[in-house]
Amino acid sequence: MTQPPPNPTRDALLRHVRPSDLKAAAQLVSHATTGAIGIAESVHQSVRDRLGLPAGIAPDRAGGLTGQIYQGIRGVTQLVGHGLDGALALLLPMVDDPTRQPDPSPGREAVLAALNGVMGDRLQAIDNPLAQTLELRHQGRRLPLESTALLHDRLAGASSHLIVLVHGLCMNDTQWRRNGHDHGEFLAQALGATTVYVRYNSGLHIAANGRELARQLEWLAAQWPVPLQSITLIGHSMGGLVARAACEAARAAAHRWRPLLRHLVFLGTPHHGAPLERAGQWLNGLLAATPFTAPFTRLGQLRSAGITDLHQGRVREGAHEPLPLPEGVACFAVAAALAPRRGLLADRLTGDGLVPLRSALGQHDDRRFRLVFARDSQRTVYRTGHLELLSSPVVARQLLAWLEPPPPDA
Repeated sequence: MTQPPPNPTRDALLRHVRPSDLKAAAQLVSHATTGAIGIAESVHQSVRDRLGLPAGIAPDRAGGLTGQIYQGIRGVTQLVGHGLDGALALLLPMVDDPTRQPDPSPGREAVLAALNGVMGDRLQAIDNPLAQTLELRHQGRRLPLESTALLHDRLAGASSHLIVLVHGLCMNDTQWRRNGHDHGEFLAQALGATTVYVRYNSGLHIAANGRELARQLEWLAAQWPVPLQSITLIGHSMGGLVARAACEAARAAAHRWRPLLRHLVFLGTPHHGAPLERAGQWLNGLLAATPFTAPFTRLGQLRSAGITDLHQGRVREGAHEPLPLPEGVACFAVAAALAPRRGLLADRLTGDGLVPLRSALGQHDDRRFRLVFARDSQRTVYRTGHLELLSSPVVARQLLAWLEPPPPDA
């Protein structure tokens, strides 16, 4: 029997996709088809309304024979979905043994992060297995907060200084490493600290991610192997907003980790939003950064709850209200500009290609929303893009200068 010809696309897919993903994909297809049927029916009914024809059973639902046809299509779609679920439930145990799965590939991780950023709220709403939950991770593995013994084993040799890094929209914890550099590893070695990375569903509301991060940090601080003396939070892009939301949630709940927070660092954080989000350029710029997520640029017009919050820099739930920087914490901000030097108006407005300088520096025309940083607590780096903040040697040296404890005689 002749072997099938090589298929690079198929082979790449098999390296990154698990058999168990088929069930999640089938659910997405069924859900998307049902949604498309609803849109079609709504348009149909709108046309009928314009023609003065009888109304349906609801503003967006047709009545009579037409409504019965649409309902029949929905029923068939749901039956097909349930049939696929049933068949896959029987087949997957034969081919998908979770205990023998290799470590997830970077490609798979990047695609899942992108998918959650684009539609993570929808994935969570339909209980799709691809929806990510917030995790605290160390050395590429989830920290088992449910077991103190396992946690202590995983954190053997932990320092009294904890550095927590929070990634941005459509990204994950592994993407702090860029061009061979990771700010977390660099700072851990230079400061003798222990780093923990956050992985979260960036399609959810920023306030919701902030509450969950605060809750898990409370568990982590209570079970830390040695007495914690200081915590540093570093957020890139949306991660800075999630960090601010976590600080507010911890303050409201009187969490014990909150008084241990000494430093809060923002890297390219859109404190007051990013105008480019309106055109989808923000999302497409991030997704196009890697070959794994580039195909998702076709979804650039979708708007998850996280992306909607990002547009205004909304940290609290409900109406957009001001939230000052947390009290008693040394706060720092790094902004980037594609411009070669200070003073070019167009580049000051576009900033790092995604976040304007004023937004990254917390500046606002309305004094209520203005973030007040201490003198020498802000830095603008030039000829640098939004993602290049993660690998910039200039940024790394600035972080170390801010976080390094002063000499004893200072």
